[in-house]
Amino acid sequence: MTDTILHALPHGITLHCHTSGERGRPVLVFLHGFPEGAFIWDGMLEHFARPENGGYRCVAPFLRGFAPSSSPQAAESYRAKHLVQDLVALVEAECGPASGGGRLAALVAHDWGGAVAWNFANQRPDLLERLVIVNSPHPGTFLRELQRSPEQQQASEYMHFLCRPDAEAMLAADGYRRLFGFFGRPDGTAPDWLTPELRGRYRATWDEGLTGPCNYYRASPLRPPREGGAHAEAVALPDAMLSIARPTLVVWGLDDPALRPGLLDGLDRWVPDLRLREVPGASHWLVHEQPALVAREIGDFLQRPVTIK
Repeated sequence: MTDTILHALPHGITLHCHTSGERGRPVLVFLHGFPEGAFIWDGMLEHFARPENGGYRCVAPFLRGFAPSSSPQAAESYRAKHLVQDLVALVEAECGPASGGGRLAALVAHDWGGAVAWNFANQRPDLLERLVIVNSPHPGTFLRELQRSPEQQQASEYMHFLCRPDAEAMLAADGYRRLFGFFGRPDGTAPDWLTPELRGRYRATWDEGLTGPCNYYRASPLRPPREGGAHAEAVALPDAMLSIARPTLVVWGLDDPALRPGLLDGLDRWVPDLRLREVPGASHWLVHEQPALVAREIGDFLQRPVTIK
């Protein structure tokens, strides 16, 4: 079973977290994406808290903007620096201050959670030993593909829809038809993993508001170019903002309609200690589709020795 705790962070944000495992054990933090919540990781929390799977302290927050965590209304509040600040404070609350050696055994992240994780790993490598990414593009390859790849530009066009001022109302219309449609198979049918119980958990989160989730897109300059705004074309990111100095596992469903496989090309330029696991036939929702595979890949990666310099 998972527990729920509140972390009131020093800078005024409160994160509601699902947890499993005893305090004092090595810590794993799991970050969800859009349009999800901490509950997508419940099975992983329980799995890795068991002694036979490492006996970790496992923590999955609802990211800022996703109820019931704090949800600032201003889009600027969802810039990367604020999201990283939340994660730094959460890690220190769970692991102790960095000055005392507090750090995560691993940070595991999907989708928008992965965007936060890539930035965190670049800026605060002292606070983690390993990084695990599930279908979330590295900012360097994402910027490149948004600037150069018509396939990725088309696949990311939905981002402009989510930035519309009426996006919340359109997403909520007709019982969240569009949001549930994000999970659909290519033929438009609902996947088997989207059970009535899971639908209810999604609805409960969305019922509390969609402005925070949409603000992730409004705050980001990484959007495909379109007439009237350069977006990604106007962005330049130096290598110093992109390099990852920790061992990294990337698990990627190759049939992700929104994040095309070209995003994996050249990833080792910025992530030299990289283990890449490509999963044919899997979509963006790999954590739901193949949880046993994801848990196995993470478990194998956690057993790898790490030397912190």
